[in-house]
Parts: sequence; structure tokens; C-alpha cells
Amino acid sequence: MEVGRLAGDILSQSEIDALLSALSTGEMTADEMKSEQESKKIRTYDFKRALRFSKDQIRSLTRIHENFARLLTTFFSAQLRSYVQISVVSVDQIPFEEFIRSVPHMTLINVFEVPPLEGNILMEINPNIAYSMLDLLMGGKGQTHTKVDNLTEIETKIMTNLFEKSFDNLREAWSNIADIDPILTELEINPQFLQMISPNETVVVISFNTVIGETSGMINICIPHVVLEPIVPNLSVRYWMQTNKKEVSPEQLAVLKKRVKSAEIPVVAELGSTEITMEDLLYLQLGDVIQLNAKVEDALTIKVGDIPKFKAQPGKLKKKMAVQIIETLKGGEDDDE
Repeated sequence: MEVGRLAGDILSQSEIDALLSALSTGEMTADEMKSEQESKKIRTYDFKRALRFSKDQIRSLTRIHENFARLLTTFFSAQLRSYVQISVVSVDQIPFEEFIRSVPHMTLINVFEVPPLEGNILMEINPNIAYSMLDLLMGGKGQTHTKVDNLTEIETKIMTNLFEKSFDNLREAWSNIADIDPILTELEINPQFLQMISPNETVVVISFNTVIGETSGMINICIPHVVLEPIVPNLSVRYWMQTNKKEVSPEQLAVLKKRVKSAEIPVVAELGSTEITMEDLLYLQLGDVIQLNAKVEDALTIKVGDIPKFKAQPGKLKKKMAVQIIETLKGGEDDDE
């Protein structure tokens, strides 16, 4: 592909003088100069590494999966009852065959569908991490081993259950761009057997650095372009800003109102306050009288939490002390009335 010189590539007067000087002294011939210019005009473009996603869309995918990493950290910590830390280290778009070449020859790969979207997503778990998880789930201390064997039927069932439960976190992380229902379809240990898309198809690979106890390794999520294609517009910054302002449904509002109405809050009737020295505080004894800054006829201040909300007069109701509200205060902190 030939790319012409841009307006910003125009030679300065000093560069022109230098070229004329080189020609006149014989340091460079016209053919050599022409050859050098041609070489600068031509750029190599690899169509196998075609970029399907913009930087803006990649940033959106990064934010989504940073949230997914936090959710996974909490989930695996509870399931494995061990120290877990998961964080995103990179988000790249590469050909599918390059991804397959980058993973170990024997590893643990979850293949799952994400209806209503087309295609499959891969989650590749480094053997160190996978065997550490398995050991913890079976009552061990999280030990791992380098030799990767075919999982037994029991081991496969244990790992399948674990990752199927983890898909709730993926569903939540993706909720801003699509309502998906992840379904595990296959658990594979040899990536060479995976032929789900064309080798040259562009995929987005999200790599997570994962620490479980004293074991560390990588988890990679591979998302083909065909999966993301229908929701690419949802990865724009404008869409995110719009969805962040989404309205609350009537059902959610009803639940929220019910919870607020049943919430218990502290209410305090304040007789008054004063300031004393530290010395006076140290010498206070039983029977001492502290004079407050309020008069006997003054109304009491009623505080909800730490915020003054009402004025009231003291009294008695059914052999208990009580207050009667006589004024509502406005303008208190966090008062949105």
C-alpha cells in the first residue's frame, strides 16, 4: 500500500540546502535520493492484523473487565476461602491463531456461549491457577503441579460447577452493554482442538494477572469480533454516559421505598450543650451540676442522626418521657426537601 507525503512532511530550507550540497559534492546521486524517497513512501500493512476496534472501544472493554476482575476476586475468595487477587494487565486485538499459539500446549479452557449474541467466548486458565483452585476445592492447601493431565470425571464436574457459578459475575459486568446469559458448553485442555473461528479472525484478548494463595498465573478471555459486532455501538463513551442516567423501574422504586420506610434511624432530643475545661471535666463528681446554654422555656432540638430536623417541647406520655413536635427545621445538611 503506497502512502503519499503529508503536508507536514514538506522539507525545510535547510534540508533542501543539505540535499543540494550532497548532490553537488557527489555524496549522493539522484538515483539514490529517489530510491530513498520511494522507500519512505511505502509502508507495510499486515491485513491479518486488521484493527476492528477503536481505542475508545478498547478502553470501554478494559473498564468492563476491570469490574469483572473485582467481582471475580470477591467470588473466588469466598469459594476457595483463600487469598485471591485478580487484575487486568492488558487488552489487545490479535488474530485468533496468534492467541492459540500464545497459550500453553496443555491448559484449561472454558468454552461458553453468550446468548443472545452469536459465537463463543473462551476463558483460558493457566494450569498453575487451575490446579491450585482444584486443590483448594478438594480440601487441600492450594498446591499445584506442572504436569497437566486429562481431568477425571469428578475433577471436571468440580471445575465446571465453579466456573458456571462465576458466570453470574460476567453477566453483571456486561450488563451496561448487553444482557447476556453465559452457558458453559465445553471444558477443553488442548487448545489445538479448538476450531471455532477462522485463524485470521480478529479477537479481543483480555489478560488477567491472578494470584491465589502463593500461586500466580494468567487467566485470558478471548472474545471473537463476531460476538462483539452487534454491540460495538454500545462500547462508545456516549452510550456509557446515556446508560449511566437510566431510569429506575417502578418495581425497583417500590422496593426502594419499602426498604427506606422500614429502616431504623436514631432520633435524639437534645436538652442543650455547653463547654467546660479539661480540668473541670477531671474533677466532676456525682451530684455536680452542669449549666447548659439553653433556657428552661426553650424548645428542645430533635436530631435525626446528627442533623437537626425539629423543634419540640418536652412532656410525658403513658408514664414515659416524650416530646411534641412544634416546628420543622429546614436547610440542614443533606436536606433535599
